[in-house]
Amino acid sequence: MTTPDETAERAVSALLEWQEWLERTARRFAELAPPPDASPEDRSWHLERACVRLVTHTLDSGAEGGWYGQASIVLTWFLTSTGMDRADAARAVENAIGGRFKSWVTPEQTLIESVGEDLAVGLTGHAPYRDHRERAALEDFHDRA
Repeated sequence: MTTPDETAERAVSALLEWQEWLERTARRFAELAPPPDASPEDRSWHLERACVRLVTHTLDSGAEGGWYGQASIVLTWFLTSTGMDRADAARAVENAIGGRFKSWVTPEQTLIESVGEDLAVGLTGHAPYRDHRERAALEDFHDRA
């Protein structure tokens, strides 16, 4: 903090950066959401992939030590954006993460994928289908950014 004008400029810059991140996140939600008519198996695949990508998106947000709390919030927001009740979404996310993410520790990809699978199975009762060849174009689309 220095002069009032410089402080105001920094605050506005930070808010604009946060707004841009929120808008980018909202676009990701729309892209990653399971189609409304998806079978339980397809819904499971979409949820698992969305979880993996959104956790990675959060890791890349610059949240540093608080990234894992922000990841929980983002996953809860995502599930509510698909029509799930907020309390149910928060419970599903907590059940999937189960304390496995830690402050200041970047998780291994296998851990992120395990959390994604646990979230998907917990919500659909079905394991995500693992043969992604038929979904290669969608995988590539979701992996961009």
